[in-house]
This record gives sequence, C-alpha cells and structure tokens, in this order.
Amino acid sequence: MNRRQFITQAGVAGMGAAALAAPAIAQENPTITWRMTSSFPKSLDIIFGAATDIAESVSKATDGKFQIQVFAAGEIVPPLQAADAVTAGTVEMAHTCCYYYIGKDPAFALGTAIPFGLNARMTNAWFTAGGGNALLNEFLAGHKLYALPAGNTGAQMGGWYRKEIKTIDDLKGLKMRIAGLAGDVMAKVGVTPQQIAGSDVYPALEKGTIDATEFVGPYDDLKLGFYKVAPYYYYPAWWEGGPTVHAFFNLDKFKELPESYQSILTDACAAANARMLARYDASNAKALRELVANGTQLRAFSSEILDVCHAAAKETYAEISAKNENFKKLFDSQQAFKLDAYLWAQIADYSFDTYQMIQQRQGNL
Repeated sequence: MNRRQFITQAGVAGMGAAALAAPAIAQENPTITWRMTSSFPKSLDIIFGAATDIAESVSKATDGKFQIQVFAAGEIVPPLQAADAVTAGTVEMAHTCCYYYIGKDPAFALGTAIPFGLNARMTNAWFTAGGGNALLNEFLAGHKLYALPAGNTGAQMGGWYRKEIKTIDDLKGLKMRIAGLAGDVMAKVGVTPQQIAGSDVYPALEKGTIDATEFVGPYDDLKLGFYKVAPYYYYPAWWEGGPTVHAFFNLDKFKELPESYQSILTDACAAANARMLARYDASNAKALRELVANGTQLRAFSSEILDVCHAAAKETYAEISAKNENFKKLFDSQQAFKLDAYLWAQIADYSFDTYQMIQQRQGNL
C-alpha cells in the first residue's frame, strides 16, 4: 500500500468512526422543550431580559437540544402566580421573586429581600458561599420547587409619593404598592400595603387607587413613567438592599434532567444573575439624571423614619420567628452572615467607597 492509499483509507475509516459515535452522543443529550413564565413585562428589558439570557445560554450550550420558551407576565399565567404554575406543572420553570408568595409562607421573603437585610454583594455571597441556597431549597422542596439565583437589581429606590414624607406621621394612611415583608413592616407604621404586579402599578397610581409605589430603580421607574403622577422620589429602599430574582423549577422536572443539563442551567442562571446587576449599575445613573431633568424631586428618608421602621422590622421578625420554624431557620442564617459581612464591609468597601464619593463631589475623580 502506498502512502496516498493509506491516508485515503485512514480518512474514510475515521469518518466512519465519527458517524458511529454521533448517535451515542445524541442519545446522551436528549431534545427537550420547556416553558418559562416571567413575572415581568417585556418592556422592562433588564429584568425580563435575564429570562431570555438563560434560555439563549442553555440553547447554545446544548447545540439547540434544550430549548426554553420564555413568556412574559400574563401570557400564560398572571405575574404573581408564576410559582404556582411551576408547582402545578403548568410550566417547567418561572423567573420571579420569592417574596411575591409570602401569602403561602413568610419564609418566602428571605429568598428575595427583607427590610434592613443584605445588600446585593452580601446576598450573592450568602446564596453562593454561605449556605443560603441550600437552606432555601430545603424549604422550597415542600412546595415542589427548586430555585437558583437568576438576577439582582442592587439597592433599590424608596419609591414615588404624591406628597413629601418628612416625618413618620406622613406615612400614616398612605395606600402604597409594596411587596414582601416590607408591607407588614409598613403596616406597623400606618401604611396600607398593596401587592400589585408591575404592569398594573401606573394605572393604580394615576387613578389614585394608591398614593405611593415602590418598584425597582431609576432605569425601570423611568420606563414605567411614575414621575408623571407622583413627583417625590425617595431613597433608599431600606426594604430591598439587594433583592434576588430567582429561576424557579418544578422539582421533579429538574431532577429528571441529565446532570449535564442541570449544570448548564445552573451556569446560565449564575451568568444571568451577574449580568442583571451589571446592567442596572450601568443604566441607573443616566436614568436618574433624566428623571431629575423631568422635574422629579429627590428626597432622602429621614433618620427618624429609618429608625422607627427598623424597630418595626425587628419586631416583625421576632413575631414571625416565634411561630414559624421555616422563617426562623433562614432568618437566623442570614442574620449571622450579615453580622460578619458588615464587619468586613466597613473595613474595606465602605472606607474605599466613602473616600471616592467625597472626591466625586469635589470634582477630583
């Protein structure tokens, strides 16, 4: 056999081996189509976009064999019933916030954010390296759910108000759209909390059904147009220092996936989680300038208001912990983590950031 014949025959043999191997690989990677319902409208491109990011990442990583169809709020189920649809098996997954479901159990709140809780960086650390995700999923298993962090907005704004909020008494009697346990805390200081999906907030504020609303921050709030009907924009949202948006999976469906697909989903959610925070950090400053240019009146909550609300929050947590073991277990873990996290943060980030902010104000950056 001459050299040319050998190379030709070897190439044919190699092609045959590859052809034989291909079906085996295909069998290891089944074709799957899932549906994911979001709690957010498409118009909120950063927070809704995290869901499409996950779907695209999964499709690319599996050569299109694992497809996730993404549906905006209301296209399949109402936005605040996304988790219910996952539990029931109506859809395989959802992109939503845990604290929308505190009516089932107050412990859900600790999956997203609680008043005077963790900031965004600490939240991610608690979930990823502090045991938080395992504890949350231990709780969620009772609801046939499995969850992975899939977004974080960073510290939010304290909301839009028709009138100035100078003292704690100015909050009394207000009807306010506010989610999670923050509503319970606000109720202790005289607010009437309302849980309303994002797409319904503007009409309620415009018609006077509510007197105030919080949502996310400048980028989203500008899109939703709240400044047109409520001029006073307060900060910070002491109830959402770094809220997590989760991907919820039907527990049985997630377990049925090949391990490789589970890993791909996990990595896709982690990437979406980091990307959402980066996008908000990159977009909020410009949006805030635009809001102010349109007449928005920025106001800071007074120390008095913060102190009264902080005391109300601690009272709320003590009451819930005394009668809810699910809540207590998650809360105690988060509190212990927070104590150490703020010890380190004040030495490092706080000192550095404070100096940089002073330079920024002085025009020395």
